[in-house]
Amino acid sequence: MAGSSVSDEPGIGRFMEGSSGQQRYQPGEALAEWRSSEQVENGTPSTSPPYWDTDDDDDCGPKPSELYGKYTWKIDKFSQINKRELRSNAFEVGGYKWYILIYPQGCDVCNHLSLFLCVANHDKLLPGWSHFAQFTIAVVNKDPKKSKYSDTLHRFWKKEHDWGWKKFMELPKVYDGFIDADTDTLIIKAQVQVIRERADSPFRCLDCQYRRELVRVYLTNVEQICRRFVEERRSKLGKLIEDKARWSSFCSFWVGMDQNAKRRMSREKADSILKVVVKHFFIEKEVTSTLVMDSLYSGLKALEGQTKSKKGRGKYLDAEELPIPIVRTEKDMFILVDDVLLLLERAAMEPLPPKDEKGPQNRTKDGSSGEDFNKDSIERDERRLTELGRRTIEIFVLAHIFSKIEVSYQEAVSLKRQEELIREEEAAWMAGGEQKAKRAAAEKEKKSKKKQV
Repeated sequence: MAGSSVSDEPGIGRFMEGSSGQQRYQPGEALAEWRSSEQVENGTPSTSPPYWDTDDDDDCGPKPSELYGKYTWKIDKFSQINKRELRSNAFEVGGYKWYILIYPQGCDVCNHLSLFLCVANHDKLLPGWSHFAQFTIAVVNKDPKKSKYSDTLHRFWKKEHDWGWKKFMELPKVYDGFIDADTDTLIIKAQVQVIRERADSPFRCLDCQYRRELVRVYLTNVEQICRRFVEERRSKLGKLIEDKARWSSFCSFWVGMDQNAKRRMSREKADSILKVVVKHFFIEKEVTSTLVMDSLYSGLKALEGQTKSKKGRGKYLDAEELPIPIVRTEKDMFILVDDVLLLLERAAMEPLPPKDEKGPQNRTKDGSSGEDFNKDSIERDERRLTELGRRTIEIFVLAHIFSKIEVSYQEAVSLKRQEELIREEEAAWMAGGEQKAKRAAAEKEKKSKKKQV
């Protein structure tokens, strides 16, 4: 029988269905997704922009493809197992050793298969260790379309050195096509992506083939995250423009500003903005955070490619397919491409472009189209991720620059109001002085008349 029992009790920190504060999901996500193994064809060549197929080339550290790995565990004579727990042999991914731990009869639950990914030899690691990883566990069905997949994102450390699902699936379902009838074998597969975080800029999280598998499940969630951010910023700008008095005042302030000051305020250092972008969008407990980062990374590359295509034919996306930009990159700066008033009005009016609904939406291979459909669907997903990231970064940059201009505007309004108050006080003081002088003159005249009498 493959797999050996473990005598030590599993550690705390396992994900429990229905528990709060440990794993948050966007609407529509489930603990375990049903996903066809034919949804992504590994090794499909791409004619897309190069940054869709390559890792982060902005530094010299390990690339996502070097931090990604797969492991298959075949458990023979599964129905004869009478041990409480089993664990696989250790396997290495991203420079760390891992193993899969299962409870054939459930861990603290009945009638379920419990399944976890664990850090091997965690008790021998140096104090303060942590491994941050996204992983997918699958129990393979004889019908690949019925194989059961679960995805999660977790930071492993001393007190949470194992993570997974107590209720991965109900035991009766395990015997419905998941166990080979001839060999009594259960097959469990793991995909592990160690995440190398960066705080200064959006970064590649996922091996490209792993990303293309996950995006089939979570593209809608990424879309919701980006759309919510864009719509919140659009709503704020819309309220400003709808307030005629305030918008007119802001326009007068901007039009009356010195050209050099306008130029200076229409740009910002990229690193100061990108740090905030990462902090805003990379949420450690969200399984979609890695895809959002990959989307923002591709979007940033597309913006850089647009700037290059202005100077010479860029090799990223075809120029005629790119939307009119709001910002451009130049060296280490983000620069608004037009007058801020025009861009604010445009941003308030333009919603996030709708998703391309062309082609089958079931994300499985179509028998009549074969590989061509698969390549088309991959490119469509990558293009959508890139467009979501590009648009989100543009709105983030515009909102950031506008917030600085707004502060200057509010300071100017406050200063103008103070000056008006001072003038009003001076006028009141002068008026009071004149009244006092008139009263004094009248009193003097009155006394003079009394003396004459």
